[in-house]
Amino acid sequence: MNLKLLTGVIVSTAFLLPGSASGQTADFNIVPQPLQADVTNDAPFILNGKTSIVVATSNNDMKRNATLLASYIEQTTGVRPTVGKQGKDATAIVLSIDKTISNAEGYKLDVDAKRISIAGASAAGVFYGIQTLRKSLPVVSGKASQVTVPCAHIVDAPRFSYRGTHLDVSRHFVSTDEIRQFIDILALHNINRFHWHLTDDQGWRIEIKKYPLLTKVGSKRTQTVIGHNTGKYDGKPYGGFYTQKEIRDIVKYAADRYITIVPEIDLPGHMQAALAAYPELGCTGGPYKVWEMWGVSDNVLCAGNDKTMKFVDDVLKEVVALFPSKYIHVGGDECPKTQWQKCPKCQARIKALHLEAKDGHTAEERLQSYVITHASNYLKSLGRNTIGWDEILEGGLAEGATVMSWRGETGGIAAAKQHHDVVMTPNSYLYFDYYQSLDKANEPDAIGGYLPLERVYSYEPMPKELTADEARHIIGVQANIWTEYMPTFKQMQYMALPRMAALSEVQWSQPELKNYADFTSRLVDFTHLYDHLGYNYAKHLFNVDIHVDADTKWQEIVVHLTTTGDAEIRYTLDGTEPTADSQLYTGAIVLQKSANICAAAFRDGKRSSVSRQEINFNKATACPVTLLQPTHKNYTYNGAATLTDGQLGDTSFGTGRWLGFCENDLEAVIDMQKPSVISHVEFNTCVDKGSWIFDARDIEVSVSQDGKTFKQVAAKQLPALGENAADKVYTHKLNFQPTKARYVKVKATSERNMPEWHSGKGKPAFLFVDEISIM
Repeated sequence: MNLKLLTGVIVSTAFLLPGSASGQTADFNIVPQPLQADVTNDAPFILNGKTSIVVATSNNDMKRNATLLASYIEQTTGVRPTVGKQGKDATAIVLSIDKTISNAEGYKLDVDAKRISIAGASAAGVFYGIQTLRKSLPVVSGKASQVTVPCAHIVDAPRFSYRGTHLDVSRHFVSTDEIRQFIDILALHNINRFHWHLTDDQGWRIEIKKYPLLTKVGSKRTQTVIGHNTGKYDGKPYGGFYTQKEIRDIVKYAADRYITIVPEIDLPGHMQAALAAYPELGCTGGPYKVWEMWGVSDNVLCAGNDKTMKFVDDVLKEVVALFPSKYIHVGGDECPKTQWQKCPKCQARIKALHLEAKDGHTAEERLQSYVITHASNYLKSLGRNTIGWDEILEGGLAEGATVMSWRGETGGIAAAKQHHDVVMTPNSYLYFDYYQSLDKANEPDAIGGYLPLERVYSYEPMPKELTADEARHIIGVQANIWTEYMPTFKQMQYMALPRMAALSEVQWSQPELKNYADFTSRLVDFTHLYDHLGYNYAKHLFNVDIHVDADTKWQEIVVHLTTTGDAEIRYTLDGTEPTADSQLYTGAIVLQKSANICAAAFRDGKRSSVSRQEINFNKATACPVTLLQPTHKNYTYNGAATLTDGQLGDTSFGTGRWLGFCENDLEAVIDMQKPSVISHVEFNTCVDKGSWIFDARDIEVSVSQDGKTFKQVAAKQLPALGENAADKVYTHKLNFQPTKARYVKVKATSERNMPEWHSGKGKPAFLFVDEISIM
């Protein structure tokens, strides 16, 4: 029997309490889902205190695997198998190496009445088989007398060899014990790379023997800004760093779980903490202090100073001695060039190297490429490979460098086309510092954006633009956890889980096997293990998802309510909180007027958190919309219908409520489907200057009876956005004489050249637009 046929059983039993009578049987409906899993009704394996774990291939890695498996089984069930020889008439779990398995991390898991066999292509493959067995076991409160493991044949291997998660410890420090727990969480999700972001403007966290002031001075900031750069500070000193001994211990702890730590020394930007310790490495000579606010500092390493190159080499030499990783991450992102433009040493370096502004790159961008290439060549001399954020493409990519594509997929596609390896980590899918819910009032503070579980799960890392030869350079996928707004490790867990479970299937599973409804059914059981292990995770999975569609034929808004499992959904339309006596959801809700939807799921007499969505009607709501200019491919979401779906976007531009344009304008034609007298049009724009999102420059409204010939009825010029303009939602209103029309065209031009004061000066800005209202 194929495992996929069993998903209905999971749904019907999803909300049984762990350790219940029916919960003493293993279930291979796990996360990530194995490539092939066949379960039969033959006699099962009985796991109990007499069960032994036997290592068929004796080496230290396999012995450690056996010990870890014994501890995992005890941790979940209370049963502690013995490690060693199989007793007479006793059942056994046998671990072995099978060189016929082609994928280096692949494994086979076979269960019959006498034996569980886990055979891997390597000790790492065996470890992933162990994780599968571990996650299949029931979570038992107390101690089980025995656990039944159904007869099964599982064949499994990962899709990608690089499966990473990043953690920033520069903004907020994480203790060594917490780092070990983070590594345990990665292992649970079959993740094999830990990208450790160790340095930034706000703190230097790694001991470098040759430069002791990096930790004595650079690891400590005097205070920390409150909230989103409010200008107010907490007045509390903050710091922390890892000694080299602590790092070696953590590297071993990770390696024992087949996780490679990829360290990051972010350069030449994000270096103000280092400059606070060694101001002579900056263009101005300082004085500098460890940065107390968030964002990107203009103070960067002086690329024209020979001492800078010596510093880079010395630091990387000690880093390489601590981390055996093939890759050393050198950052390369968000390096402002303002100091370099004014610095005599940097300009002299540009002249000496004959660096020129051409092919879309400035001389200063080519200077950054010089720094990255220097670091890359030095790492190559030490037998290591360079990896960096996609900005390392600017000015020319260093030979052999691997690119992490974070600003969408564009950088990754460009690198793959140049035959460089790529790890996909686009912020629009894989930045776990983004909000998980639109109900921000009930969420911990976050950097912005909106990244729900389903969107993480939907990510497909292999761009269609690549040929088969180019696609082989996409070696992996990674999610990033930036910690500006995560002061505690508990909050970091909350932001990572359960989105990391969705990430694990993106990294591990073949795309044709992915199914979100099936995934969430398996995830419910997985959260029992989260609970048992004491992990702090977001519980939006158990809430009601409100999905809104515009029915343009009947000019209605259709609302669908869903939740995981078979819980009852109750809702109201007047903004009051639903109770067990509220309207029961039985099918789509059709709206023809404004409503304030509140919905909750009821399980075992308990109510989930309340989900809310306002729908605002006007003459444009649910009308067909045609876009005359295309959106940016990363910000298309539901397309033109987003502009008239009755939902208002907030200050988070990545929620799916906004359409994004770049080098194009909003030019939308709304068909009201019948002539109507109108006198007012308005729409919203979202401004986030740091993300290169500016306001419109010119707006106009035109009307038509036939959809072909339009007459302008209103227009307005908007001033260029000033440096001190607020980042917020702007509402633009145009009034005109009452006019009868069927078609309304709304045009808003985007900023084509960002001003001198902006780090992206001269480049086109994004324009984000939402809800067009006609009255």
